[in-house]
Formats: sequence, structure tokens, C-alpha cells
Amino acid sequence: MKSLIRLFVLAALALSASTALGAQVVTVYSADGLHDGKPNWYAEVFKRFTEKTGIQVQYIEGGSGVVVNRVMAERYNPQADVLVTLPPFMQKAAAEGVLQSFEPAGAQHIPADLKSSKGLWYAMVNNYPCMIYNKQVLKNAPTSYDNLLDPRFRQRLQYSTPGQAGDGTAFMFQAIKAFGGKDAGFGYLQKLQANNVGPSSSTGRLAALVNKGELWVANGDVQMNFAQTRSYPNIAIFFPTSADGKRYTFALPYEIAMVKNAPHAEAARKLIDFMLGRWAQDRVASLARGFPARTDVHPHDAAYKQLQQIMHGVTVWTPDWNAVLGGLSGDISRWQQVTGS
Repeated sequence: MKSLIRLFVLAALALSASTALGAQVVTVYSADGLHDGKPNWYAEVFKRFTEKTGIQVQYIEGGSGVVVNRVMAERYNPQADVLVTLPPFMQKAAAEGVLQSFEPAGAQHIPADLKSSKGLWYAMVNNYPCMIYNKQVLKNAPTSYDNLLDPRFRQRLQYSTPGQAGDGTAFMFQAIKAFGGKDAGFGYLQKLQANNVGPSSSTGRLAALVNKGELWVANGDVQMNFAQTRSYPNIAIFFPTSADGKRYTFALPYEIAMVKNAPHAEAARKLIDFMLGRWAQDRVASLARGFPARTDVHPHDAAYKQLQQIMHGVTVWTPDWNAVLGGLSGDISRWQQVTGS
């Protein structure tokens, strides 16, 4: 992923130029993943939106926690109009009071557990944490979490940083789930640190390293990694088994919200309506390689069938995001302690 600082500078310059020309602009801060691959969902949706409305989209990408922290830092001088990130970071933004409540078109078709009861955020693309491996280097995917402790993976394994990347935080939660509790989960992560390359604020960049064989295994999510297989043919998705022999994952949707006191609030409303509208949602599987958030959208394309095959035999569990958010800072501190990060 390009330097986040460089992206913010370029976006600011582009925004200034567009404003000077009198063009309408909406600025999106987003977690990475939906801009991967060619074609990709963001590029096609933004292009169609601009064609229909004349509003230009300024896109700024970073880790899930990074973009939320940026919005919070700018709370008294907001630069973003729309925020897209993963739980529990969206819930953190809501708790910090930096989101604007509103009801977009089509909100009634998004399940209650996938949207804020206060109208502060809505699921946009459903997604699930996973892992990836280089199928050219390894004949088969590692079978279990314990298998990842094998010394052959020393400096060949990396997962993104909890607290900075949504998928990295998800990996921490998965470890806790896999071993039946926090003590055992953090104990596992302490052992795994012997093989871990080190911190990464972005999960998206890890796929390129796995594809090249610099890494053999990394964490990720189904939508992003499935999209990346179009550019990175050597990566494959897998779900390692837990202590009970089952493979688990949980719903980790890309969620969308309007930033409080957004400088282009009306444009933000229009963009969110469009991204949750039928045209965009119909293309979530084929372009984003993810699952539509709306219950009235039922893709029949080949990509959606492949997604169903990827998820076959995997048990989906549901975190209590309010509880997760309440203990998040303590969990991240404990992760830093046990890993020395």
C-alpha cells in the first residue's frame, strides 16, 4: 500500500484543485480491500456515481484503525465526508461522537445486527476473516493454528497489527476463539511471535509478499484476498482448525458512515445512498468479490458461487462488538505485552 501520508498529501492537492475549479467533491477515508484488483468495485462505483451526479470522489486508503484515528484527529476540522472501516473501529468512531446519524435509501434491507440502532453506520459489503498461503511454495494449506508454530514458518509468516488493522485485530480475536479464552489465546500469540516477521498497519500489502514467496502465510479476509487472486495467482485462502478441530470465522463487514460536520454532507448522503443502492450492491460479488449487505440482493454470478465454496464447512460465530470495544484497549495492550511489540 502506498504511504498513507503521501496519499493524504496527494488527496489534499487534488481536493484543492477540484475546489478551485468549482467541482463538487466528496472525500472518502476507507480501510483497504475494496480497491484491489482490476476491475475493482470502488473504481467502478465511483466512476458510475460521478457520471450520474457530476460529483468527484477523492479516495484515501489506510488501515482500519488508521483511518478512524485520522477522523478523530480531525474532529474539529473534518476533512473526510464518508468513512468506511471494519468493526470494532467503526463502533469506536461512533462512541467517540465523530459520526452523523442518518438513514440512507435501502436501509430497511440491511439486517438489524448489521447496522447501528442509532443510524450511525451500516454494513456495506459483508466479509469474513481468513488466512492465505503461497500454494506454489506449500503443497497444502497449514491445517491448524498449532501448525503455524512450526519452525519452518520462522520469518515466513506475518499478520497485520491489532489496533491498527481491522484484519489484524480480527486475527487476535480468532486466536482467542480458537483456543477457548484470552489466557490461552494470548499464550498462543506469544508463541507465534517467534515466526512473525513483524508489525504491519495494512493487511492488503501482505498478499503481494505471499504471492512473491517472501511470506508463506499471512492473515487476510475473504473479500480482499479473493479479489487479489486476480493479480496474485499464487495465493490461496484457508481457514485453520481450532483446538476443537473446527474451522471458524465471523462476520467482519465493511461498514459505511457519514462523518459528523462533513464538509460536503449532501454529497456524502448521495454517495452512501448510491453505494447501498441496487446497482452497486448487485456488483459486490462480481467486482468486489464480497457479499452484498442487502438481503434483497441475490447474486447469481460465478464469483458468488466461488465465495460460497470458500465458506463451505466454516462455522460463522458472532462477536459481541460492544463487549469487544469495551475491552479492546486492554486486549491490545496485552497483545503488545506478550509479543513485545
